[in-house]
Amino acid sequence: MKTWTLRGATTSYVVGVPDHGQWAQLVAWGPHAVAGGPSVVAPVGTEHFLPRADVEPLEYAVRGVRYAAPVDLVVSGPDGSDELRPLFVAAVEEAGLELVFADAVRGVRLSLHYRVEGDVVERWVAVGNDGADALVLHQHDSAGFTVPSGNTVKYLWGEWNSEFQQSSVELKRGRFTVNSAQGITGHSYSPFLAVGGYGVQLAWSGSWELSADADTTGQIRIQAGRVSSSQGIELPPGATWTSPKAVGACSAEGADGLARVFHEYERARSRRRTPKVLYNSWFATEFDIRAEHQLELAKRAAGIGVETFVVDDGWFTGRVDDAGGLGDWDVDPAKFPNGLDGFIGQLKELGLDFGLWVEPESVNPRSKLAAEHPEWILRTPGRDPILVRNQLLLDLSRDDVAEFVWSTLDRLLSTYDISYLKWDANRPRLDAGDQRRDLDGRVVTNLYGVLDRLRAEHPDVIVEGCAGGGARVDLGMAQRVDTLWPSDNTAPLDRLQIQEGFRTGFAPHLMSSWVTDAEGTHDGRERSLDFRFHVAMAGVLGIGADLSRWTDAQLKTAARHIEQYKDIRDLVVNGKVYGLPSGVQYVGDRRSVVFRWETGDGNVRGTLPRRVRRLPLAGLDPATNYRVGAETLPGSYLLQVGVELDSADSHCLVVEALDGPPFRSTEKDER
Repeated sequence: MKTWTLRGATTSYVVGVPDHGQWAQLVAWGPHAVAGGPSVVAPVGTEHFLPRADVEPLEYAVRGVRYAAPVDLVVSGPDGSDELRPLFVAAVEEAGLELVFADAVRGVRLSLHYRVEGDVVERWVAVGNDGADALVLHQHDSAGFTVPSGNTVKYLWGEWNSEFQQSSVELKRGRFTVNSAQGITGHSYSPFLAVGGYGVQLAWSGSWELSADADTTGQIRIQAGRVSSSQGIELPPGATWTSPKAVGACSAEGADGLARVFHEYERARSRRRTPKVLYNSWFATEFDIRAEHQLELAKRAAGIGVETFVVDDGWFTGRVDDAGGLGDWDVDPAKFPNGLDGFIGQLKELGLDFGLWVEPESVNPRSKLAAEHPEWILRTPGRDPILVRNQLLLDLSRDDVAEFVWSTLDRLLSTYDISYLKWDANRPRLDAGDQRRDLDGRVVTNLYGVLDRLRAEHPDVIVEGCAGGGARVDLGMAQRVDTLWPSDNTAPLDRLQIQEGFRTGFAPHLMSSWVTDAEGTHDGRERSLDFRFHVAMAGVLGIGADLSRWTDAQLKTAARHIEQYKDIRDLVVNGKVYGLPSGVQYVGDRRSVVFRWETGDGNVRGTLPRRVRRLPLAGLDPATNYRVGAETLPGSYLLQVGVELDSADSHCLVVEALDGPPFRSTEKDER
């Protein structure tokens, strides 16, 4: 067998092609040492009743090579056959690895692509039609990842207002699938599956599917890819179809280490900037936007240290509720009598940057745009379009619609001094359109094209991705926006659970989090303003409460927390993240910050003797001394015993490394 080793930071991925050249298979995946000995995923013994390809750990399974076990690619031709038998042709080792296979009968060229960054393996395929007949792709996954060990499959599920819930299933035999058929990543599931220290994600913002299949030996293989339409994707002669990237990650430090691997990968693809503290006026005003009221909120926001003021939905003509205005992106002069420029100028005098909400993919039926361009509205031919939340979708698969979306955003950003753009998407794509076209592929490709152009031509504008909460959180969006909105649910205890799930697959610099006065949807227990700030400070801090209702004491508390956040925010968005019992820790080179949330009833009377509670930390140097408040403690003590916790309902502790002589036990007594 010819093998290739893709070496990451701490792990290796070894792929091989047997001498018969009929497929590529996994040889080893894990810490570097696994590449130095026999494969732990190769089956031992003789197969009975099945072809060999059905039991081998295939990297990419093609119908016609594999039959009884799940496959990744199904291609049919005009003769009605959907079998391929490609043979290995060549390996290209430039900027990664490409393994090329060809089926001479059908004229199909199949290229398996690999690229390693950190401890992440990027994989995708290209299917080329070198024959004379048109082909149809019925199934077209990006990759199949054989997981060397484990049977507990972890996944993220949810619904609107309750995204990123963590759950798992013990998969000793059979198949487990999560997906979205909504034309958008969706609230119900995330394109993320993990088994122990191994995880797979898909960089795609349309319809998708991830499946974990455990064969009769218990070996798990995860498939990841786009969901095709019922009629498949047509591949004419001379054309090549390329899949989105599937991303496999591995960590010897288990699920918590796996999250850190994904975080580093996402940071490498992001424009990591120091996040500015923002205020968004939606919860204070909803659609009732009046410039003078917005300015009063801005004055209060500036007074507590906010740096960016974002005007949410309702600023444009025809927008008095959710039934009108979408598509007509002109500033409403009744709401801004001195023009938006005049309002932005007033914000600048307060020291505030300006941000604006948009939903450029949607249109209301009674809008001017809908009347002028009915052909731009996505619909199934011969059917009325599906109305959701009083809105329809523009057919973004059309290049003229994509140009309209781009020109709208470009006009706003070129006309006004906008430094922050909140891009929302408040409904799924349910209309089938013309199924003879690759609607899902064209829509997502054009969406990415607009976002890429936005970044290239307006590089200083921060873009927040939002979709009725967290319905478009995936690796495809993560590399094209600066921050993502995990959920519309901002209640503290609900949000804490959402954020913990979010961090399993996505880095804190992507996690937009607000302090509001919202009551819990699932857990309505009240929590202090300190608690609410500490939850939001664990990501990209924003304020969404009605500041006109906050007391002077609340504003003073807010100012104190915002000042602290500005001191630690670079560490929060760039540090290594370690999960703690009811908390999280961010670790930098010489500094660490610890958040701890007491989620019980907080009924500590203080009338009886108690023992000091301590929380062990992670990621520190055991040989270095650290300052924690008024204490100086060795890293070894903090790792094994931890920091002291008082009876507060939440904590934000800064741990700083000290230079100087090694810690001696007598020094604490002398101080």
